[in-house]
Amino acid sequence: MQHQDCAKPALKRTLGAFQLWGIAVGLVISGEYFGWSYGWAQAGTMGFLVTSLLVAAMYTAFIFSFTELTTSIPHAGGPFAYAYRAFGPVGGYIAGFATLIEFVFAPPAIAMAIGAYLNVQFPAIDPKWVAVSAYLVFMTLNLIGVGIAATFELLVTLLAIFELLVFMGVVSPGFSASNFMLNGWAGQQEFSLGAVSGIFAAIPFAIWFFLAIEGAAMAAEEAKEPKKTIPKAFIGGILTLVVLAMGVMVFAGGVGDWRQLANINDPLPQAMKMIVGESSGWLHMLVWLGLFGLIASFHGIIMGYSRQIFALARAGYLPAALASVNPRFQTPHWAILAGGVVGILAIFSDSLIVIGGLSLTANIVTMAVFGAIVMYIISMAALFKLRRTEPTLQRPFKAPLYPFAPALALGLAILCLVAMVYYNGLLALIFGGLMLAGYAYFRLTHDEALAASDGELVKAG
Repeated sequence: MQHQDCAKPALKRTLGAFQLWGIAVGLVISGEYFGWSYGWAQAGTMGFLVTSLLVAAMYTAFIFSFTELTTSIPHAGGPFAYAYRAFGPVGGYIAGFATLIEFVFAPPAIAMAIGAYLNVQFPAIDPKWVAVSAYLVFMTLNLIGVGIAATFELLVTLLAIFELLVFMGVVSPGFSASNFMLNGWAGQQEFSLGAVSGIFAAIPFAIWFFLAIEGAAMAAEEAKEPKKTIPKAFIGGILTLVVLAMGVMVFAGGVGDWRQLANINDPLPQAMKMIVGESSGWLHMLVWLGLFGLIASFHGIIMGYSRQIFALARAGYLPAALASVNPRFQTPHWAILAGGVVGILAIFSDSLIVIGGLSLTANIVTMAVFGAIVMYIISMAALFKLRRTEPTLQRPFKAPLYPFAPALALGLAILCLVAMVYYNGLLALIFGGLMLAGYAYFRLTHDEALAASDGELVKAG
């Protein structure tokens, strides 16, 4: 088995802590530009603020706990590797395929937002074909090398952060707390039972603020000194994102009638328009530079889904061809292309994905969040299991406030999953159907997956 492991496809270690931080923040930062405002439609500004603070607490506790797993088991499969180590092949399957759904469904939502932003400037352009073009460009960039891809990711992430700070600065003179609070409890002025319902219904859109930060773990095999660089990247990343998310949401909600921003893919340009008007250079700058935030996440998540497909295929859970590494660029080329095909199909599947009166984007976001929440739950369960069964496992970073921090993350994740199933029953069934279809493939190839995974996961530890 050792000889076979040595022959397995390998990725090149090129990433430092700053690049990993860029990946961690870049994976997520599009969530500050769009998607979250659908939560206002469910809960209002005040209700969604409650939801967002609850979800921010979950993510902070989760990332501080997840970092222990990432540094103990630095593996391109990320959550798949941790769950497999803790719970065996079935646990690995659940975590791996849930993560795959998260990372394959998030990019088409972001690609559609890229199309919407460009459509503001060029109304004749079809956003769907812009989205497809974005896939082709950024799959190509990911194919030619992780070093180039990560450097590009860092650059666009820094530009995206700068643009969010510019947005807050430009609209701040027009900010009014009374605007933010007006009808802020699910469209009502006063807190009520309906506001509680809205707070829970808005959970997927608060999660969108932070969704995919854990994807930096999938670059662990390409990180220099992962046991030192990953904690810096994750902790710096979550703190950066919490500050930006709260700032953007509060400032956007206080510039005017927030209800005009609740069901659109470009809330920040529209919020700025309320302050500076349609012809302002600030507005045009926001639209153009705002694309960097979307591109950062889109590009980063392509990197993430390709490593997840690569790791699952290498371990025998997906066809072995998807674990091929390009001999010239040392990137998982077939994994990059496979995820892109699924994403492009999702972009053109309006009739299948527009469910429950929500838009295509809102439903794709919700599907991605289902995958994320299931993965968070099994990852925290794996942390508790490994603490008990492998007390001597080398842990360069230990979860602070153990067991309280991971227990908080686990409890809030379970609460989020229950609420999401309740408010998104049909999408929950579709998610369950995808998981079952994957499980059927897993059972048919169980022996091969088990043999391949055992050596790979032991080696990773």
